[in-house]
Amino acid sequence: MRILHCLRAPVGGLFRHVADLARQQVADGHQVGILADASTGGLAADATFATLAPLLDLGVTRVRMPRQLGLGDYTALMATQRLARTLKVDVLHGHGAKGGAYARLAASRLKRSGYAVKAFYTPHGGSLHFEPGTLQGTLFLGLEQHLAAQSDGIIFESAFSQRAYRLKVGVPPCAERVIPNGLLPSDFAAVTPRHDARDVLFVGELRQLKGVDVLLDALARIETPHAPTAMIVGGGPDAESFKARAAALGLSERVTFPGPMPAQQAFALGRCIVVPSRAESFPYIVLEAAAATLPMLLTGVGGIPEITAGLMVPFLIPGDAESLARQLQSFLSTPAPLLLQAEALHDKVASRFTVAGMAAEIQEFYRLTAASSGLAPASRQLLPSG
Repeated sequence: MRILHCLRAPVGGLFRHVADLARQQVADGHQVGILADASTGGLAADATFATLAPLLDLGVTRVRMPRQLGLGDYTALMATQRLARTLKVDVLHGHGAKGGAYARLAASRLKRSGYAVKAFYTPHGGSLHFEPGTLQGTLFLGLEQHLAAQSDGIIFESAFSQRAYRLKVGVPPCAERVIPNGLLPSDFAAVTPRHDARDVLFVGELRQLKGVDVLLDALARIETPHAPTAMIVGGGPDAESFKARAAALGLSERVTFPGPMPAQQAFALGRCIVVPSRAESFPYIVLEAAAATLPMLLTGVGGIPEITAGLMVPFLIPGDAESLARQLQSFLSTPAPLLLQAEALHDKVASRFTVAGMAAEIQEFYRLTAASSGLAPASRQLLPSG
């Protein structure tokens, strides 16, 4: 198959998912390309694309894709359509709200001219974080309803995402499947904290949704067995407000904000990972920390319980600094229970969540959906002109 992945911002777990999937699909014999925004991602995205580009027969293409809705979306849509036509793709796979919109609308326009490309969509949270009845929710969930009819298949990375989609958007009129994210063999290496590691580590995007403010409030409440130190790794729109909050709480000497870095590099900087999110889809950071056999404190939101299913994990209450403080205090006093939990979670993740398995399931879904339509792959058809 000739597969083009479309996403807007090449950052975070969504970008990791696309990069890992693209590499595995190439290894499985497919011709693959990636289309992404040209103005986001920074040096880290540039470096990843530089390693990916030589592997991808359909290349890496970057065009401007605006964050906010506007006229720039039409330009990005037309660029997606032109690229899909030029590359003779069989599959347009959109990731996230914007990537999903461009992929499905471009595929719909191509189909009207007789080109049998298939459009797939993975939400990765995206629009599903909005609530019905709000201004943004009405807009974005309404767009999701419209785009559902342009989809050949929707892939949810968690059963939670599938339930949220059905509740907020409706039952999809197309094929659907839950296929969890996966990890690479290189992810499964135990990490030993550095001698100067902080008590607590957060790794992720610095925005309110991730609950960094809750973690800071919890740290300020703990005095025994000692006042804990923390490393807050990441960048994002609320970074400065979190730094100001840490200062206001008197935590400046105990909490460090080093900026973004790869998760595996960050893991040695802390003794316990805290994921205090208010909402999640199927977070890579939990999979990655489990693969590294690191103790974790987690809120039970989104797809996190699907990762820990079968294990006795005491989830945090989202937004509750007091419950987080109590569990952190317990870890500082008696770390053994969380260390044992980390070993059990490592074994579970290693047996269930792999990139090879994820890619195989996605490719099977592509094939079954194409076969059910009775249409030949687009790359084997005479393309329309224009």
